[in-house]
Amino acid sequence: MNDYLLSFILGIIEGITEFLPVSSTAHLRISESLLGVDLQDGYWKMFSIVIQLGAILCLPIYFRRRISEFLSTFPNGARGDRTAMNHPLTLTFVAFLCTAIPAFLLKKVIGKHLENLMLMAVALIAGGVIMWIVDEIWGKRNRSGDVETINYGQAVWIGCCQTLSAVFPGTSRSMSTIAAGELAGMSRATALEFSFLLSIPTMAAATCYDLLKELRPSHVADAPPPVHIDGHGWVLLGIGFVVSFFVAWGVVAWFMNWVRSRGFVPFAIYRIVVGLAVMLWASK
Repeated sequence: MNDYLLSFILGIIEGITEFLPVSSTAHLRISESLLGVDLQDGYWKMFSIVIQLGAILCLPIYFRRRISEFLSTFPNGARGDRTAMNHPLTLTFVAFLCTAIPAFLLKKVIGKHLENLMLMAVALIAGGVIMWIVDEIWGKRNRSGDVETINYGQAVWIGCCQTLSAVFPGTSRSMSTIAAGELAGMSRATALEFSFLLSIPTMAAATCYDLLKELRPSHVADAPPPVHIDGHGWVLLGIGFVVSFFVAWGVVAWFMNWVRSRGFVPFAIYRIVVGLAVMLWASK
């Protein structure tokens, strides 16, 4: 396949799946395998990281007004009932730490499973079943409140659950945080918004760390040899980055509107179907 077309397709796949609860990691790995991309090639590993960064970049821009509101109301909050210890920005940081610390300590275990398609298939199916059950039971309950009402316990719980997506590729970071939020008493919309806010520091830190491993391996333990990029390679990175940014922007806007009136069951069913298909394929 033409490299430019391949870059464009992978950028679309990343942009669509990064923030939907279907696992972008699994979809990229599966797509790369189907399209004949060498998963051990350092350049294409870095390519996956760069286009993920493009998708992540859309969040602080899309939510710029919301983030500006949080910054301007710190530490008392929009309603004047918050403190520096329980403001939404603080709780987002707390949830981030609950994910980052365990994920960093388990990074060697994580690396061993990144390319395991069978494990991804199992994670897709298990995550789909869990999301379906949680959304059917807890998601349909009428709940008030928003991100301004989140408490410490909910933040810690969601952060810990997000660690599952780091340890088991295919679990999906958004699936973990959304399901955890609903179990913790949040409405669908609140769980989704907090998931998006939490993904900004979480994915930025994880992506930048992975990029550092590829570009400056001498600064990171157990890193692979450095990747050398020529002009052609930079063009491919640019195409994938830009495409994933704009596609992800559209998906976030659509998903926010979808959740206000519908649930997550269609995504759960999709995960199960894809997981079964990958399991059959990987077993051959």
